[in-house]
Amino acid sequence: MNKVPSVETISEPAKKIKVFAEAQVVVVGGGPGGVSAAIAAAREGADTILIERYGHLGGMASGGLVLMMDQWPAGLCYEWFERLSALEGGIRDISKTKEPGLSKHSWMMDPELLKCILNDMTLKSKVRLFLHSWGASAITEDNGVKGVIFESKQGRQAILGEVIIDCTGDGDIFASAGAEFDGLVDQQLRSSQIASVYRIGNIDFDKFSDFRANEPDKWQKMRDEFDAIAGFHMGPVPASRPDVMWMNSFIRGRSTLKVEDLTFIETTIRKAMLPVHEYFKKNVPGFEKAYLYDSASQIGTRGSRRLIGEHTLTKKELDEHKTFADAIGVFPKGAAPNAPRNVPLPYGCLVPVKVDGLLVAGRNFSADPVVNNMFNVIPHCVVMGQVAGTAAALAAKNKVAPRKVDLKALRTRLSAQGTEMPK
Repeated sequence: MNKVPSVETISEPAKKIKVFAEAQVVVVGGGPGGVSAAIAAAREGADTILIERYGHLGGMASGGLVLMMDQWPAGLCYEWFERLSALEGGIRDISKTKEPGLSKHSWMMDPELLKCILNDMTLKSKVRLFLHSWGASAITEDNGVKGVIFESKQGRQAILGEVIIDCTGDGDIFASAGAEFDGLVDQQLRSSQIASVYRIGNIDFDKFSDFRANEPDKWQKMRDEFDAIAGFHMGPVPASRPDVMWMNSFIRGRSTLKVEDLTFIETTIRKAMLPVHEYFKKNVPGFEKAYLYDSASQIGTRGSRRLIGEHTLTKKELDEHKTFADAIGVFPKGAAPNAPRNVPLPYGCLVPVKVDGLLVAGRNFSADPVVNNMFNVIPHCVVMGQVAGTAAALAAKNKVAPRKVDLKALRTRLSAQGTEMPK
């Protein structure tokens, strides 16, 4: 618990900020949505800058070690699949590993190969990439976003752009720009959980699978025991190699927007890693010679700010199978068990109600908590990124606000890229 400061505020002197660069499209955040937005915009001919706070691209899919993909929608997401497949970058069908509840479409990615692939896709698309750069806030003028302030080893600098795409996940840029958002997080939903993933190597997965299948009651008792040791629920899943286990975790009641909570998650999960690992080695068949393989460099955030966009996608609309005049893409089946398949994505979910010059892509899209919980996962973020990047390029090319983009032209360009359109 932090001590109460002796003073409440201090004054920071005003100063001029150097303009580091400018571009037609500026994407903040290089996770699944951001890297897809940048690639899509650049491939459409827009001068594009991508800034990312870590030293790699891919976000949760690489640094976060969220390696499992249940769906591979058309477009850029399928390009990931093809490139990873060419490098034998994962287990194609993890239902063959006897993992309960996983479909034949489930696929585990190799995070290090993915980092290399995304670097290659980004640079070959002629995106100007700046890593180790934290997008701090929006530069606004006349109710529009004109650029972003970012922090790096070179200090505090500015990047100007015609269209800015917020792919920070937490909506850091649209919040600083004054765009409306909903911060409600339902503690009963998956999106309320925060995690930090790690992996265990040198296991005999066949031996473990046989034990779990033949002695389910004993395995369940063990699950309860190592959850008790950790102090939270942990879920072991096969990783991108047959001798590696992926250990996911689930902690509720903390916020991705509070530094104290983020620190608590990181330290709590790392504190649990050693005793849980020792428990597995001593008790679980197949783990006798196991060792700690690696841990995620990025914390596993799932839900926080959600944009209030020109359209807010709701559970009621899904239940009524509603169609949308501005439908611009298709969500495959989502993460929640009851998530429907092939839901049309309204373009308005990516467009702020009031602020101009700005789009969003990723888990901060405009939806009610239930729908956001269904579709704030990696493949869906890639879909949103490809839509937002293509829309931003068209907006810049035609000198119009993102909300005024010609949707017919946008659908034509997305279809040419292989993106699935609503029927």
